[in-house]
Formats: sequence, C-alpha cells, structure tokens
Amino acid sequence: MDSYYIALSSAAWLGILTSLSPCPLATNITAISFISKQVASPRKVLLSGFLYILGRILTYTILGIIVVSSMLSIPDVALFLQKNMNKALGPILIVVGIFLFDFVKIKIPGIGVTQNTKKRVENSGVWGAGILGFLFALSFCPVSAALFFGSLIPLAINHQSSVLMPTVYGIGTGLPVVIFAVLITFGAKWVGNAFNKLAVFEKWARRITASVFIAAGVYYTLIYIFNINL
Repeated sequence: MDSYYIALSSAAWLGILTSLSPCPLATNITAISFISKQVASPRKVLLSGFLYILGRILTYTILGIIVVSSMLSIPDVALFLQKNMNKALGPILIVVGIFLFDFVKIKIPGIGVTQNTKKRVENSGVWGAGILGFLFALSFCPVSAALFFGSLIPLAINHQSSVLMPTVYGIGTGLPVVIFAVLITFGAKWVGNAFNKLAVFEKWARRITASVFIAAGVYYTLIYIFNINL
C-alpha cells in the first residue's frame, strides 16, 4: 500500500512538472490570460481556474482509461507486461530522462487552437475555461509526451490504475493555473514575479527529475536485464 501512495505522489509530481515545462506553460499562460478577463469577479476567476483543471483532468483520465485498460484487458499483452514491465521500465526511464534534459529535439503534432475556436471559447463565459483545459491537455510536446506516455502510463500499468493515477496527474497539471488565478485577484505584478520564479524552479526541477529517472533507469536495467545485484 505504501508503494501505491508513493506512486500517486509521483503521478502528482509528474503532472506539476508537466505544467511547468515550456510548452504546457505557454498554454497555461494563455489560460491565465483568458481567466484574467474575469478579474472583475473573484468568484468567476476561481471558478474558471477550477473548470480549467477539470478539463485537463477529463482529458488525461480518458486517455489513461483508453491506454491502460486496453493494455490490461488483452490477456497476451497483460501477461507480457507482468513478466517484462520491470525490464522495460529501465530503458523507458533513461529515454524519458534524456528528453527531460532536452537533449533531443522532436516535434510532436498536437491539436492546435484556432482563432475561431478561441472566439467560441471566449463566448462560452467561464465554461470556456473547461474547454480550454480539455483542448490544451491534448497539445503534447516532447517533454509532456515523455512524462505522460513514458512515465505516467507505465506507472499506472504497473499499479493497474487506469483512472486514479491519470486523474491525479491531471490535477497536478492544473494546479499552477488555480494558484495564478488566485494571484490575479491580488494584482498582475504578483503574477509576473511568480512566473519568473517558476521559470527558474522548472529548469532545476526538470534537471533533478531527469537525473533521478536516468539513475533509476540504469538501476532497473542492471538488475532486471543484466541480472547484476547491486
């Protein structure tokens, strides 16, 4: 049970790290800009932030259910994963760590938000924040794709959690937006200072996480692939 709680904490951290990565951070800035239009009403600001998180949670939960449940529902695939998950985890963690260090530059096609879509969202009032959350969560970049598909999905499969872990991950990706939504009610200057500090924090947090992933990947590789007891 302790390992499951650790896994849940890891899912939350992966979500937070995803939200602070350059590509998702840009979409979160757009979301905050949208939310700030409701600044005249603090209640609407907080409601918009909550709906934005809800949209992201819904996207990641649906993706998690589809991917994890599909893999676990096919007997041959489930049996293969049970036997080889620990072996596969080592190389996966190493590759994810390399992506987090931003050594590899790969463009991943995502779902863009057109001007017409933005106008429709704006006309939806506070509910538009939920739509933005849903759409922006689908806009994967190399780092966010590596964190979700390369880290969270194997974690969820290993613990057979197709709903809870993707949901916790989604909550983590939306938390900074809610925090900034609260800051907006106190003044734009606070938001600017917070963004500057987050940029520095994200850089070092991503590097530390990448180092941990690579170290853990090497450990799993030596133990489960090369059968070297450390």
